[in-house]
Amino acid sequence: MITDIIYLHGFLSSPQSEKAQITKKYFSQFHPEIRVHTPTLPGVPNDAIAVVEDLLQVLQSANGHEEATKMDTPISVAFIGSSMGGFLSTFFAERLGCKAALINPAVTPFDLLQEYFGEHQNPYTSECFNVDETTVGMLRQLNVEKLNSQQNYLVLLQTGDETLDYRLAEQKYGTEYCRIEQGGSHAFDQFETRLDEISSFLLSKN
Repeated sequence: MITDIIYLHGFLSSPQSEKAQITKKYFSQFHPEIRVHTPTLPGVPNDAIAVVEDLLQVLQSANGHEEATKMDTPISVAFIGSSMGGFLSTFFAERLGCKAALINPAVTPFDLLQEYFGEHQNPYTSECFNVDETTVGMLRQLNVEKLNSQQNYLVLLQTGDETLDYRLAEQKYGTEYCRIEQGGSHAFDQFETRLDEISSFLLSKN
């Protein structure tokens, strides 16, 4: 039974992003028994992974798994991930065997970030970090080449995504598990209208 959902935001975003806030508000209103966590993810991939692992450890302890290691499965957790957060959610969903709902997920961010080499500042958190070959190497290490359980994913895609090619996600996650809308944008237009489907998928016992 799912008791906790972890929302992972995208590159140069934060828990203050519109989708993160809409998600928290939705579950607070319609599923108040579910705790939604929106950790602030650093720009360095390995640091972002460490933040989520620490959160998982806290949740495991709270659920009575005091002896669990960081990567043991807290069976009560699921993920929602947007863009880069979708890539990271896939990493954790595969490691933990849990469900994840992905919104316009980055499939090969290590290829995309080649165009973003240099220093960046997160507009929400003011964090400064560099994107370079080391960053690309970290992302390649986190990449899941082949999914163990495609049925654990619900993937929402819009063909008008100006940042990512939705067809890459369709190919990786499988057409059966993708919901493809014509038009839209990378931010995923009218995201709030899809939260009923997202919550039904994540909270179902199947």
